[in-house]
Amino acid sequence: MARIELDPGVGVDLGCIPEHLARHEVDDTPVRVQQIIQTISVLEWNPLIGRPTRGELRELVIGRRSRGDVALYRYVADLDVVEEVKG
Repeated sequence: MARIELDPGVGVDLGCIPEHLARHEVDDTPVRVQQIIQTISVLEWNPLIGRPTRGELRELVIGRRSRGDVALYRYVADLDVVEEVKG
């Protein structure tokens, strides 16, 4: 099982999500945040699931349509670590 390490900027972004959703009058903020966390946790078991992008980076699509977002990350196989990077 791969270890997930978040860039400090990702933590800041996650902290801003509830405020952003409230500003846009989204009713299910806790559910939306939980969906993001659950989707990212899939990388523990499937670190190569994201589509390849530039260099060593991969993109994990979270949600769809107006509920969509993209997590940019790299997988370091030698260390079995997923490094979530700021997009």
